[in-house]
Amino acid sequence: MSDQNNGSRVIDGAGGQLPLSLQHRPAFDRGEYLVSACNQAATAWIDSWPAWPDSTWGLNVHGPEASGKSHLAEVWARKAKAVILRPTDLDTDTLPVVLGESRFVVLDNVDETLPGVPAFHLYNMLVERRGALLVLSRAPVSRMQLYPEDVKSRLAALPAVAISDPDDALIAGIMDKLFRDRQLFVAEEVLAFLVGRMERSFSEARALVEAIDAVSLAEGRRITLPLARRALEARAGE
Repeated sequence: MSDQNNGSRVIDGAGGQLPLSLQHRPAFDRGEYLVSACNQAATAWIDSWPAWPDSTWGLNVHGPEASGKSHLAEVWARKAKAVILRPTDLDTDTLPVVLGESRFVVLDNVDETLPGVPAFHLYNMLVERRGALLVLSRAPVSRMQLYPEDVKSRLAALPAVAISDPDDALIAGIMDKLFRDRQLFVAEEVLAFLVGRMERSFSEARALVEAIDAVSLAEGRRITLPLARRALEARAGE
């Protein structure tokens, strides 16, 4: 068994080196979050807390998959000591136990399947406690068909801020961070090569980093331009 310089390990098998599935921990510090024009407004809202307007009972941050919504929410949750929930966690009977004494909640991955009655109950509880609700969604909540009408009107009234598709500089920075989260350090020329040829999206950046990491582990090689090119071509052929 040999150790790679990225902290992952491989084993020698009959067909070559096989990667072991070792978990990596993403960094969620505010300093690790890269800011560009596409996410500047959302970042400003999170950074300004707790100095939100008194009448603001929350915020809806919406944007594409893997755009950094959860990262910003994690930063806010740490500052506010908030509970992080998903729609499937909502149940009117158990909400008091789930919330405990907390006045702040992140509601992640909200879509039109949101259970309206417990969501409305959650909103009212936070208003009574003078707290706040951070809603994460791909589309703006105001455009969703939510029921009952009471919950739609309350959530649609929250200030909404978008995270849009990234520019090249942000894609390169995000990929660099994703590699570093895996204890991988990739040359700038490799990042520039990838950014110039890949689909410009947050989700593709994440998928491509995973693919390159898998090839690097399987071959027991560091990440070079030829290796990155092979991984990129393999994804293009999928």
